[in-house]
Amino acid sequence: MWPDTGKTSELLVAVKQGDPDAVDRLFERHRESLRRMVHLRLDRAISQRVDASDIVQETLLEASQRLEGYLENPVLPFHLWLRHIARDHVIDAHRKHRLAQARSVDREEPRSQRAFRDRSSVELLTQLEAEGLTPGAAAIRHELEIRFQAALEKLDSEDREVILMRHFEQLSNQDVAKALGLTEPAAGMRYLRAIRRLRALLGTDRGDKEP
Repeated sequence: MWPDTGKTSELLVAVKQGDPDAVDRLFERHRESLRRMVHLRLDRAISQRVDASDIVQETLLEASQRLEGYLENPVLPFHLWLRHIARDHVIDAHRKHRLAQARSVDREEPRSQRAFRDRSSVELLTQLEAEGLTPGAAAIRHELEIRFQAALEKLDSEDREVILMRHFEQLSNQDVAKALGLTEPAAGMRYLRAIRRLRALLGTDRGDKEP
């Protein structure tokens, strides 16, 4: 999902060297990945009021203001730094629109299935399901999407986040560890526990016990 880190590194070098177009190219190549990352995390009620693209624009504006400091001390890979800023803006959006106006927001009709209609969700669900499940037909695929989203939303925030990061953002375990401030073994264990809990919610648990 995230752009190639090699090209990103080249653009970061160009920014340091004063290339006037490098900043725009750097941010533009991350725009769609940020939009997808934000869209996956917006509450369905909130997403009727707040567009993911607006949060992305706010994220990129803040990132441009902080870019010089990042270049001086790049404590995270660039894409993780960007998503960290985006995550803060998502939290701010929920705080502003859900906590401050909870009643009016909760009365609104939620969007229809919005976040997980892509190959990632079906492939993951297929891996978790019993052997022989082949979601080729449109009706079966739709049913899988509904089941998957319902199960994912029942997970606690930590479990849901690590699954979104690994499967929908396609981050490596190393990136997940850095983003969450964990060791790589701890990040891997959190992911395995989340998958087991998701499998149990889907009714496909085969008796695995959590470590």
